[in-house]
Amino acid sequence: MSTGQSAAGSTAGALRHVLSHLVTPLLMCIGMGLAYLGAFHAPEPHDLRVDVVGAGPRAQVLAQTLQDKGDGALSVRTVADRATAVNHLKTQKSYGAYLPGKHPELLVATASSDTSATVVEKVFTKVAAAQGDPLKVTDTAPTTDGDPTGQGIFFHLVAVSIGSYASVAVIGGAGAALALRIRAMLVVGASLAVSAIGAAFAGPLFGLVDQGLGGVWAMAWLYSAGILLVGVGLHTFLKRWTTLGVMVLFVMLNFTSSGGIFRPELQPGFFGSLHAFWNGAGFVEGVRSHVYFGGYALGGHVLVLTLWFVAGLAVMGLAGLAEAKRRSVAAHAQGTVGSRHRAGAESRPASRPGVESLSEAERRAEADAGEELEEELEETVGV
Repeated sequence: MSTGQSAAGSTAGALRHVLSHLVTPLLMCIGMGLAYLGAFHAPEPHDLRVDVVGAGPRAQVLAQTLQDKGDGALSVRTVADRATAVNHLKTQKSYGAYLPGKHPELLVATASSDTSATVVEKVFTKVAAAQGDPLKVTDTAPTTDGDPTGQGIFFHLVAVSIGSYASVAVIGGAGAALALRIRAMLVVGASLAVSAIGAAFAGPLFGLVDQGLGGVWAMAWLYSAGILLVGVGLHTFLKRWTTLGVMVLFVMLNFTSSGGIFRPELQPGFFGSLHAFWNGAGFVEGVRSHVYFGGYALGGHVLVLTLWFVAGLAVMGLAGLAEAKRRSVAAHAQGTVGSRHRAGAESRPASRPGVESLSEAERRAEADAGEELEEELEETVGV
């Protein structure tokens, strides 16, 4: 073969290698576009619960009128008094309460969701304006000064998530040769580090929360450990596709269904349904409950995070079984190859030209594995 033909073959091989690896970022582009634009591009309320305070005919008529005109956007109920309305807001049973009268007042809870409070305020500002009265807005559950929009918890989620899923590539890829129990210990260590960094962001650095920082850290650790366990376990089966798989689970579907930007009542039904059991929603709602709502319904949110952690343990267990089976098969194959190699050595004085030795094949396999790991890390960090 001439030098020109050899160079052309080398270029073609390198080009095929690059094109095959471009599949992953293109799939990421498609997935991120479908997820983020699908979830966030046109938020509209549907069955957003609001209360009208009052027991008389006026309150009943107003509630029914809003319900009819809303065409499914609002779920309007009447409550007897202000105290009941406040209780509904502080237990997230409603996202706004309107007190009609000469001096109308709207009660909201921005800690539940600033965007939901904005939607409710827009609706009832029009109602008050139609009656010729200015609207007073009262926030019954304000956020901290360090998180005026209430979305800092979401960005805290993003930071912890990225630290967790990026660690998956390192532990699952670079640590693939390590025993599974050692990788599990690394998972514990990495999740502790990531959650501690997240707690530093949430507390002393940015003041996203002004109380309950220990509980925020504990939920961040449980959340991070769940991601790491699932991701490291999946690496045994997915290899270089782990980055894409983890991004689908813990970025594309996770961030969009967390409720950190828009609650499920403002999103398409698919993402709203994920909010009920996805781990990001468990973390965001758990932190909100712990910091702003006195721990109301906190147990359910912690249960979601715990179930994801248990699922991660299960995936790690399956990975351990799969790796043990592979080692058994490899050991049997190596024994067979060794026997044939010894028999061949006795019958041949020297190796045939062009036949690669076992040690050379092993070195080449190690080099290929190193290149694959480097590409996986670049994909993970690059995203």
